[in-house]
Amino acid sequence: MKRLRIRTLCSGWLALCLVVCGYPVQAADEQAPNRQPVKAVADRRLEVKTAAGTGVLALYASHPLESDDTQADIERAVLVVHGRLRNADVYWRSAQRARQAAPAQGPHTLLVVPQFLTERDLAAHRLAPDTLRWSLGGWEGGEAAMGPAPISSFEAIDAILAVLADRRRFPKLTQIVIAGHSGGGQVVQRYAVVGEAQARLAAAGIKLRYVVANPSSYLYFNAERPQDDGTFAPLAARSCPSVDRWKYGWNGAPAYARRLAPEEYERRYTVRDVVYLLGGADIDPQHPALDKSCAGEAQGPHRLARGRAYVSYLRLRHPELRQAVHVVAGVGHDGEHMLGSACGLAALFDEPSAIPACK
Repeated sequence: MKRLRIRTLCSGWLALCLVVCGYPVQAADEQAPNRQPVKAVADRRLEVKTAAGTGVLALYASHPLESDDTQADIERAVLVVHGRLRNADVYWRSAQRARQAAPAQGPHTLLVVPQFLTERDLAAHRLAPDTLRWSLGGWEGGEAAMGPAPISSFEAIDAILAVLADRRRFPKLTQIVIAGHSGGGQVVQRYAVVGEAQARLAAAGIKLRYVVANPSSYLYFNAERPQDDGTFAPLAARSCPSVDRWKYGWNGAPAYARRLAPEEYERRYTVRDVVYLLGGADIDPQHPALDKSCAGEAQGPHRLARGRAYVSYLRLRHPELRQAVHVVAGVGHDGEHMLGSACGLAALFDEPSAIPACK
């Protein structure tokens, strides 16, 4: 991978130059947007109980999840995961606008936007100590919370889905869509691989779809990565030690993702309903939020290339793959325009007027 070696070398020289010149590298990193406390905290709470302990998840929801009231009008639930900034309020408004653009589904759709907070968010907003919080990037890969109990972000999603699977509360629910953009797309793609809730939902007659929009990276099932000529070949660990480590590969996977062998996770993933939404203009190799680690760059130069390569990888391994991929023309790294596009509406709501534009 000549491209990877050159970029890694250049990155190293740039970092050395910044240090020699006295540039406050660490200070600049501390000012990165995702390191700042969130501006708004979601207004609802859901208790998450696991064998490891209990914590409270912050979230937005159009209908109360914490009550036992029957919601007989709900036929679809759309769960949207925010990006690396943890700005659930922004994604909440985007989800609401997307629902308004699908008027036939609006009255019968429940919207949920969980918020994966950090210690800095709790301190800045003086939140209760039982509020779940993760490390800055740990929630993107399903890692355990830092407090009040080691609960995986995947277990938090499980808790939401367990509420929705309650037929006494949601007797008419037939479809759940879990969508994520950017960092949220990373959560959804990994959860689509290792998530444990689908069997329970299927037993209740509820279909589950995963919508993966513009993530920086994907979970691969072996050491092969895309080459410049469009083929795939193993990337030696000595040239990039993290290339096959979680969340890019399986080494060091969290406990939640070790319940089955990777081969079984792969078999299960390839028959799940997954829709990939790729921004046609998300092609900036220097985007400030793009994963520029060697493991990230081993997947391609930018998000559009990485998404296309990953789907090609899966199709080579599974020619029968039926998962959909749609490129949203003219849209870059923009969650609202991705989810609110014709392809986004088709994926989230099966919007009839939008589906032809995405074939």
